[in-house]
Amino acid sequence: MNAATMQVTRLVTPLTDQAIAGLKAGDRVLLSGVIYTARDAAHKRLVETLASGSELPLVLSGQVIYYAGPAPARPGQVIGPAGPTTASRMDAYTLPLLAAGLKGMIGKGNRSPEVRQAIMSCRAVYLVAVGGAAALISERIKKMELVAYADLGTEAIYRLEVEHLPLVVANDIHGGDLYEQGVAAFRKMEAPK
Repeated sequence: MNAATMQVTRLVTPLTDQAIAGLKAGDRVLLSGVIYTARDAAHKRLVETLASGSELPLVLSGQVIYYAGPAPARPGQVIGPAGPTTASRMDAYTLPLLAAGLKGMIGKGNRSPEVRQAIMSCRAVYLVAVGGAAALISERIKKMELVAYADLGTEAIYRLEVEHLPLVVANDIHGGDLYEQGVAAFRKMEAPK
């Protein structure tokens, strides 16, 4: 099947077990609804808040965190360029957030074995956005508002309303891994015949 005939799954947040149960690594997705931005420093604060037993600034159950620090918006725009950051930078903080109900993550690059295992056991999904397409991604963001940690500037937590954000499933609840599949396919192509 070529890319032009591949089916696209439409997802709406908050995510449910039923919505992500059929997703497989490599599937294309159009995501709509509310998502939250958070990078390293915000993740650290969220995990520290959980550990202290204090209330989080957002309800994680069913939510999606986008690993991004959007650039400031130009006049007349909702948001500036909003490309994904490398997901592995959040791996040290991901397990407690998944245990607290986080259902989806958006970034770029692969995840650690521990995070991939937690994605399966917590029934979550890791989606990847195209790096280098920050300006195009920002066109899918219809509204943005500050939620927490304003002192972090562009790395604060923002609530975004997105419409048909194009993503690809990298890690699914069944243990599928887009990056491992890509390496295997490449090795198969280069094997002598």
